[in-house]
Amino acid sequence: MPTFVYKTMSSGSTATIEAVDRASAVRDLVRRGEAPTSIEPAGIAGAPGRGAMVGGLRGGMSRAEVASLIRELATALQAGLPLVQSLRTLARQGRAGRQREMLETMIEQVEHGKSLADAMQSWGNPFSDLTVSLARAGEVSGRLPEILAQAADLLDRDLKLRRSVVSATLYPMILGVLLVVAIIIVVTVIVPRILEPLKGAAIEMPLPTQIVQGVAHFFGGLWWGVIPGWLVIIPAAALAVWACMRYYASPEGRMKVDMTLLRVPVLGRLLRDVAVARFTRTLGTLTQAGIPVLTSLRVVKATLGNRAMERVMDDVAEQVAAGRTIADPMERSGYFPPMLVQIVNLGERSGKLDELLSQAAGAFEDRTEQSVKVFTTVLPPLLVVIMAGVVGFVVMAVMLALLAMQDAMRLM
Repeated sequence: MPTFVYKTMSSGSTATIEAVDRASAVRDLVRRGEAPTSIEPAGIAGAPGRGAMVGGLRGGMSRAEVASLIRELATALQAGLPLVQSLRTLARQGRAGRQREMLETMIEQVEHGKSLADAMQSWGNPFSDLTVSLARAGEVSGRLPEILAQAADLLDRDLKLRRSVVSATLYPMILGVLLVVAIIIVVTVIVPRILEPLKGAAIEMPLPTQIVQGVAHFFGGLWWGVIPGWLVIIPAAALAVWACMRYYASPEGRMKVDMTLLRVPVLGRLLRDVAVARFTRTLGTLTQAGIPVLTSLRVVKATLGNRAMERVMDDVAEQVAAGRTIADPMERSGYFPPMLVQIVNLGERSGKLDELLSQAAGAFEDRTEQSVKVFTTVLPPLLVVIMAGVVGFVVMAVMLALLAMQDAMRLM
């Protein structure tokens, strides 16, 4: 009879068990009251599988395709098909070349005794830590079809949330770019032609006119007598963008920028609400699947999308590891709404954290949709007001120049 090596959540140490196959070994351990975190055939435990060697291919799947794949796998398992047969069914359904190769590799690994979670983890992308953790919890608890369906629901909700945020920011970004282009054209092309007759006049131009003329000369004049200004400005702007991206990629820069963004009116609320909705839904799903709270918090951290709030999750994890509560460091941070802090506190005290979080997740997702609507309502008019202010300043500069010219002609 084959021998399997496994680790448990409680001790973390390795032990062995004899069983007909891996599924039987898992069932025997669950009957004993043990929760294995990994279980492998003794002959290949710790050995790299084919997926690890070809992991560079990664599968080439979008978030939507991953969610669809997980849901189809859950449906096949709920219909009573064995895991390997379910994977083979998915591989035959017209998948792209790399996706089919990924599934075939996973099938080979599962047939040689690896768990589905380990097969997913060996590929990294497109399977996140969240998906791998839920798959592992489903295998350990014997509820793989149910928990994979929950994982698919979670991925679909996160995808919907991402799309709503992207659609909310796309229009203001396009509008902002068009406004900047329009302002540059007005200042560098139209205004200089209007003020051209005033160049030879021996009068002192008003300050707004001098500013507009300076900007026009900065963009349209010749640098070093040879190069047009815009040819110098474009590489300089590209260099500035590259420097900002490098700064944002550094840990310290990312932290400062993310903390600043959370303080920006309207945008900061939107970012907080998105992170809170992800936190509530993801932590509720993970704990409901039977994953330990400490492990769940570390997985949730990667879904927040903001380093300042991720640092709070580090503090929360340290508190939980020391035997303290989740709610206290969340409340001290000031980033999480009081209602969520109260829900977490009540859930910890009553032992129903997973149920309360799952019930509250819908309310926080609705709140996020409202924040998206507010953002899309407020930002475009704000950009138009800024545009009107700039154009008004340019018009004032032209009018003041004409009035100064008129006054000078009266004095002559």
